[in-house]
Amino acid sequence: MHSSGRAEILGTAYSDHDLVVFLEGAGITDHEAILEDPQRVEWRGGSAHEFHGA
Repeated sequence: MHSSGRAEILGTAYSDHDLVVFLEGAGITDHEAILEDPQRVEWRGGSAHEFHGA
């Protein structure tokens, strides 16, 4: 999560729901805008909203 000029890792999300839980825990309620903002969410290992089991 990038906010106020700093980066913070909130955790590893395995679904969009996980990410929403992390955002809510950080006090962020505007989920849709943030899920689509590459400046605020870094998707690793695939495209946004694509989750694969190990």
